[in-house]
Amino acid sequence: MQLGIIGLARSGKTTVFNAVTRGSAQVGAYSSSSQPNVGVVNVPDARVDKLAEIYKPKKTTYATIQYVDFPAAGESFGKGEGPAGKFINDLARTDALIHVVRAFEDDSVPHPEVTIDPARDIETMDLELSFADLAIIERRLQRLETEMRSVKAGERDQMQRLKDLLSRLKAGLEAETPIREQTISEEDARLLEGTQFLTAKPFLLVINIGEGQLGERGSIEASFQEKFRRPGRDVAVFCGKFEMDLNELSEADAEEFRASAGVTESGMAGAIRMSYALLGLISFLTAGPDECRAWTVERGSTAPVAAGKIHSDLQRGFIRAEVIRFEDLVACGSEAEAKKRGLLRTEGKAYVVQDGDILNILFNV
Repeated sequence: MQLGIIGLARSGKTTVFNAVTRGSAQVGAYSSSSQPNVGVVNVPDARVDKLAEIYKPKKTTYATIQYVDFPAAGESFGKGEGPAGKFINDLARTDALIHVVRAFEDDSVPHPEVTIDPARDIETMDLELSFADLAIIERRLQRLETEMRSVKAGERDQMQRLKDLLSRLKAGLEAETPIREQTISEEDARLLEGTQFLTAKPFLLVINIGEGQLGERGSIEASFQEKFRRPGRDVAVFCGKFEMDLNELSEADAEEFRASAGVTESGMAGAIRMSYALLGLISFLTAGPDECRAWTVERGSTAPVAAGKIHSDLQRGFIRAEVIRFEDLVACGSEAEAKKRGLLRTEGKAYVVQDGDILNILFNV
């Protein structure tokens, strides 16, 4: 899973990137950098840790997320030229976008627009992402117009459906409705296959507050969620500097500081949890003496699809899956005991994998 981090200059987005990835990318002057920062993070999962205690495996592997911190928008931003223009194609390849919005005051780090106004900055970014999608649609419509003059009648019908769909999406964007909030049927999705619209992606607003605002974090988050939460878009409040500074401490000391500030979970854990929810992802587990591992799959995936995450041969030759709930295995202490109590069951191809399932795939190729 790859998440793209975007934002206006001096919003603190690289500080947030460092906080989430435990990275050390240069902050402050980073807006002049020409290349993204990239960091890979293990997804914290106490279930994997517990399985490692039970099985004592040679290897323990967590699910991972890749965060890409794109250069801040330049002087052209807000003029309809799109965010980080030359990185549009890279942004399109991400699974979701994180927009870091400045809400902290710091006279030593002046805002490009002078005043601190999160609502204005959110609107600016929303418009720019819409501009980027509109440019894609307009180019596609122009190409369709040319191609339709020389195709057969049967092919022209499908091209006309695509043209009508793109025109509808265009009208929605012009009315300030992102594509993720527009109605797209399965047939529409097939027509759009391969087209990566930025406003169609799951979207997380991270409101970057100052350390002096930590005591109000809950009320600030509730206020922003009420105003800006939408289908496919969620809101989190995060103090990038506070979380980045905690990375220098031991886990025990960091937890103590969080507790004293009234912060109930690490910024990294919160960002990952909300990212999973936005993307509709769950984790299933595999366990044994060689390796205990978490795997990421879309919610609603069947057992063969989950098997394919492990290896394509397992999906191709899938016979059945042995399934036990994580909680049941822990309660029993071993697979043998779980089987004895009838808590290890066999499921076929139609089985929908649940978060926390421990799977053993039986296959033949």
